[in-house]
Amino acid sequence: MASSAWRLAVIAFGAVAAVAVPGPASAAPSTVGYDVSHPQCDTDLPGNRAFGVVGVNGGLSTRANACLQEQLTWAWESSGEVAEQPRAQLYLNTANPGQFLDQVTTWPQSGSTPYGSCDGTNSTACSWEYGWERAENSVLSFFTPAARAARVDSQPSRYVWWLDVETLNTWQYGSVEARDRNRAALEGMADYLLSRDAQVGIYSTGRQWSQIVGAVEDEDDSVLAGLDSWLAGSETADEAEAACQKDPLLSDGEVVLSQYVRDDLDHNVSCG
Repeated sequence: MASSAWRLAVIAFGAVAAVAVPGPASAAPSTVGYDVSHPQCDTDLPGNRAFGVVGVNGGLSTRANACLQEQLTWAWESSGEVAEQPRAQLYLNTANPGQFLDQVTTWPQSGSTPYGSCDGTNSTACSWEYGWERAENSVLSFFTPAARAARVDSQPSRYVWWLDVETLNTWQYGSVEARDRNRAALEGMADYLLSRDAQVGIYSTGRQWSQIVGAVEDEDDSVLAGLDSWLAGSETADEAEAACQKDPLLSDGEVVLSQYVRDDLDHNVSCG
């Protein structure tokens, strides 16, 4: 905790008198973090924060956050007051639009994957390839140039990368096979980031995760098994603190962040 600052004012009017005058009190370092992205472009971001999580994409995995450079600078200037939370973290938008192939220009036409060869169809293999390519493009085309322009670390391995899994994005529904394809898309994204020695986690709510992916057990031999969770859905700081005790989204993972919304801004508490 910071002590009050005092300054010495010296006033000279023929004689010199020295008096102690209290200066502005320093705000105690915050243990709260914030996550921001394209909706916060050209807005004043919180000045007193322990860490910042920045969205690399502009709402869709195929788009860049137009304010990524400025927000990366902001995140790296966080206090780092919470030891278990890196001061600058990132998140990626995720999706699987394979059921709308006639409307998707970024769907892969080929590729060798853990699920076999992608042939351009709405398959598990092409879903995995789609995830890999979206993560690769987000890192190489969006993140790396912005980080270099901001003069902050541009190595993916220096960041925690959260995969943002929400029903607002395009997913496949209606069957176990559809959820398997969704899972493959997330595995492709995670595999690419892990190939760059990055740390990967999942952002979602239990309800959204179960709708989009379902259960992922260790015995499934999925790269997702054991990843840590960042839980959304709380409305107050107390609720977010309590959510730290909820089950993680993935078995053998841990809940390490919990989000709540106040004044239209996403706040985050560390669960460490």
